Amino acid sequence: MSKPDNVFQQSGKHIKTGNLTFLTTQVAQWQRLTKIIQPLLPQPEQWQVVCYQNGTLIITGENQAMISQLSYLQSQYISKLSQLEGLKDLQRIQVRLRNKTISTAPSSSEPSKSIPPETQEMLRSAADFVSDPKLSQALLRLASNKK
Repeated sequence: MSKPDNVFQQSGKHIKTGNLTFLTTQVAQWQRLTKIIQPLLPQPEQWQVVCYQNGTLIITGENQAMISQLSYLQSQYISKLSQLEGLKDLQRIQVRLRNKTISTAPSSSEPSKSIPPETQEMLRSAADFVSDPKLSQALLRLASNKK
């Protein structure tokens, strides 16, 4: 069996750049691999390649049922995926649960909600009651509804 090419192995030329070039290449390879394998894996799930090294493909998903299905039918998926160009030496798939991504940025079309006056008063009272100055300031900022 021939030795597989490891596109993620560092070479001496990356040491001078603080490995930024190496990491950028690695992330780009994982993103490319994600696009290739996505349609071949159980749907509807947004699979994401985390790592591919030494014949082991590590991917994540957000749906536990899809992860279980992929793990259970791993041998079938390995035979299907190992036919792809970059996955010739695929021997094992590890699947991990990924936290669902939640957008924390408020949308511009949604107006910011103000805190009711009684809640603001309760927060101010709590700020007076708390002995920790940082927590007290945080409660006062929250009560004033400032960002």
